[in-house]
Amino acid sequence: MTEQRHSALAIHPIAAEEGDGEQLLRRRQIVRRTRWLVLIVLVLLALGAARTVFVRIANARALEAGTAERAKQYVQTALPRVPTAGQTLSLPGTLQGFVQSPISARASGYLKRWTRDIGSRVEKGELLAEIETPEIDQQLSQAVAARAQAASGLELARSTAERWEALRKKDVVSQQDLDERRSAVAQATSNVAAADANVQRLRQTEGFKRVVAPFAGVITRRNVDVGDLIDAGAGGGAGRALFMLAQTDPLRVYINVPQAYAQLVKAGQPVVVTQAELRGQTFKGEVARTSGAIDTTTRMMQVEVSLPNKDGALLPGAYVQVSLPLAASRTLTVPANALLFRAEGTRIAVVDAQGRVALRAVTLGRNYGENVEVIDGLEAADRMVLNPSDSLADGDIVAVAPGQPPAKAAPAGAKKEPA
Repeated sequence: MTEQRHSALAIHPIAAEEGDGEQLLRRRQIVRRTRWLVLIVLVLLALGAARTVFVRIANARALEAGTAERAKQYVQTALPRVPTAGQTLSLPGTLQGFVQSPISARASGYLKRWTRDIGSRVEKGELLAEIETPEIDQQLSQAVAARAQAASGLELARSTAERWEALRKKDVVSQQDLDERRSAVAQATSNVAAADANVQRLRQTEGFKRVVAPFAGVITRRNVDVGDLIDAGAGGGAGRALFMLAQTDPLRVYINVPQAYAQLVKAGQPVVVTQAELRGQTFKGEVARTSGAIDTTTRMMQVEVSLPNKDGALLPGAYVQVSLPLAASRTLTVPANALLFRAEGTRIAVVDAQGRVALRAVTLGRNYGENVEVIDGLEAADRMVLNPSDSLADGDIVAVAPGQPPAKAAPAGAKKEPA
């Protein structure tokens, strides 16, 4: 500022210079502070921008990793198993006496009395009932009289033949006459034999007036009472039987084994019998015999089980369950949830060491419920996918769920166990 200007403003030049210096100093300080402030703001903005960029990059990488992780298809796997223990086959059956027979009458008449009722234990040959047979008694008396008549005729024929033998020696009678007398003796002898047979038949029939037990057992039914008319001609059916007799020790049970298990059942095989009403009790028996053939109608094989019953806890006619333990099969078994049912057939998804899926066509055997036999199409070293999705296809890449060992490459020539 010039002196003229200073004078015009009435400012002393020296004072003016001193004031301008202070203001200049303040301005420089303000400018310096402003620059630092601007620099700090720019640094903060740069740091914020860098942080935003880094966060976005990290988020992008995390999103990419999460997307790749979620894109992986994790599966649970398992190996086929060879059963070490056999299956127990449970089948229904009905208890029967080892010997069970209707006791019928061989002689017609009226029931005179009965000596044993239902539930009675009888021994072989014990009297069960008596029958009055007036007609048979009359026939027997008539047969005895006929036999006596035939015997008299035989005596007469013999004496006549002896006299004619003596006359023939003296040549008084012809040989023809002698032969006729000899023939009369033979005929009379035959008549006596026929009469004896008739008497014996009627005596045996009369012996059936006493109805006796043919074997030791229990009377399970009595169908007659005193005074009932007994018709021997209609006694062939069980409905006309006087009594029903059953031998209760041992008992027998007939069961029908399906064709799929028929080859595993052998005579002498132990079984366990249970009855719902006898809780907590089991009864041991064994397979007595098998029919050795499959019924073409039911496709089952009949099996007879022999069951001791010394204490009489089991009753004939009761409904029971027969548990038949079967020998272990050497066929591979797989869980039922490993099967895929496609239009082209049953498949099992197998994972190799690289995680690649292959759908194998398999042939199934017996169904055990939770497990199913695989007869063909699977090897013991194949790792199967459990609960496979319907979208799973050949060649898909999957990852084994954590916690499971990875699939191992099967050795060359590895085969499943023979059935």
